[in-house]
Amino acid sequence: MARPDGRRPDQLRPVTLTRGWSTHPEGSVLVEFGATRVLCTASVTEGVPRWRKGSGLGWVTAEYAMLPRATNTRSDRESVKGRIGGRTHEISRLIGRSLRACVDLKALGENSIVLDCDVLQADGGTRTAAITGAYVALYDAVTWLAERKALAGKPAAVMHRSVAAVSVGIIEGEARLDLCYAEDVAAEVDMNVVCTGTGDFVEVQGTGEAGVFPRSQLDALLDLGVAGCADLAEAQRKALS
Repeated sequence: MARPDGRRPDQLRPVTLTRGWSTHPEGSVLVEFGATRVLCTASVTEGVPRWRKGSGLGWVTAEYAMLPRATNTRSDRESVKGRIGGRTHEISRLIGRSLRACVDLKALGENSIVLDCDVLQADGGTRTAAITGAYVALYDAVTWLAERKALAGKPAAVMHRSVAAVSVGIIEGEARLDLCYAEDVAAEVDMNVVCTGTGDFVEVQGTGEAGVFPRSQLDALLDLGVAGCADLAEAQRKALS
């Protein structure tokens, strides 16, 4: 069955990474996966959380949020509700874990970098777009530290691997890469794959939305995810060159 936007099953949506989109942060990237757009900013602060002081290690963490009208209907701001939702917590933690996998925290020194990932427009794959864009913003923030001689090492050594992420799923029995919203809500199996630039896994999140699924489908989805992350790693390299 044809995909809503006419892509091949193994084809990413058009991907754009625009560096320096925001003026004030030490790193900022507008990442676009098709109609999904996420603004990723990296903010550097001297020092680390109290529980990490004296360790000689830096810290990288993330916060994720969606604008009220990022989707086809308006959602209330979580700040107005007075509490952060479980989904938001889950995605924030995923982004933080993923980005810590690419940083030598010792070489970072006792500095902290907070990655804010704000969804401007959602059409599926917001968390994977956020991870992919946040890597580039983080790299720029690390470079900013190096330029001010506040880094215990060169940026290439501190950022010792790249990290990207993509969604995959089974729709009407077919394995597809980088799901848009219409595919995501119809998926029989839904999965997010986070990979390094060399194809190693950082994290895999997957579930059978409509029941169980066989090992053959899992293998097909992982192969798709690794190939998609490799393409995204190349897009990251081009954006940073």
